[in-house]
Amino acid sequence: MRYALLLHNPEPAPGDIPAEGISEMERLFSDYADALVDAGVLVGADVLQFSHATTTVTRRTGATQVQDGPFAESKEALAGVFVIDVPDLDAAVAWAEKCPGASYGSVEVRPVATSIVDGAWTGHGPAE
Repeated sequence: MRYALLLHNPEPAPGDIPAEGISEMERLFSDYADALVDAGVLVGADVLQFSHATTTVTRRTGATQVQDGPFAESKEALAGVFVIDVPDLDAAVAWAEKCPGASYGSVEVRPVATSIVDGAWTGHGPAE
């Protein structure tokens, strides 16, 4: 079963995190990704740029609207996503607990409903 581990955290202002703190977090995330790869569960991962780099596109009124920034403002922003393939929710939660982002933000564990695998949509049942 595929699960998305969605990382949410407050976005630091420039200079809030010293360079050595950034280096340490990069090392922790690299170790975490290596552990996911070594376990054979990592499908893909992306760390996102800060929300100020976001462009939001909507077409709710029939006309396309493009705006700078995220659609919803919140104290925490989506910072990244890891997609893993594990047997069940307990295994997904166990990996979420090991994520470095859980130490300063939150890791939302969400079952994947459908995926594109080898160019075709594949459905997944609801999490048990």
